[in-house]
Amino acid sequence: MKNIVITGASKGIGFATALEFNRQGHKVLALARNLELLEDLKERSEGNVIIKQHDLTQAVDTLYISKELGEVDVVIHNAGYLVNKPFPEISREELLRTYEVNVFAPFQLTQQLLPLLSKEAHIIMISSIGGVTGSQKFPGLTAYSSSKAAQGSLAEILQAEYAETDLTFNTLALGAVQTEMLEAAFPSYKALVSPQNMAQYIVNFALTAPQVIRGKTISVSRTNP
Repeated sequence: MKNIVITGASKGIGFATALEFNRQGHKVLALARNLELLEDLKERSEGNVIIKQHDLTQAVDTLYISKELGEVDVVIHNAGYLVNKPFPEISREELLRTYEVNVFAPFQLTQQLLPLLSKEAHIIMISSIGGVTGSQKFPGLTAYSSSKAAQGSLAEILQAEYAETDLTFNTLALGAVQTEMLEAAFPSYKALVSPQNMAQYIVNFALTAPQVIRGKTISVSRTNP
């Protein structure tokens, strides 16, 4: 059994991933701002998923995490924020909020969790194919896609910094998955991949990838969008 921390777990991919880890017998601590949706997650897991209301722009309660999980084996930085606007219309506040959630939060949460990480912990950034160099890009997503590119670089740099340890940092750059965020970016588009499909992949990757992959950005995409 592994101890898992997942951010942005109140809906979409994070919600489905928390349930999949739980289904496979792992201990999950789910973080999100929306307590009502977290309660639904807890109910769906028959009370087995531990939930904690948390705004990722604030320091996490590491004492609570230590009490509930002890060591942390897997961290899934899944929380995301999207602004879909033409480049000239994106305000400084929207840009800062995007980077606060998509970049600063995983940076700082990883710092805060370092004392709790197990020796062979796996830290995963859930990024976007739109943040991968050379992929197809779309107008309106300058703040979002650039922040997701920063996530991938962050994981690579952290792997270099911890190269002499057994910690593993990887990024999954996801293509289109049928979530509320996809609907906000591409309102009329219907993805071929469901959150449940992607959750199964993420869980398997989280548990097995460190044996063969470290410090990489992996494109996980059937379509883009």
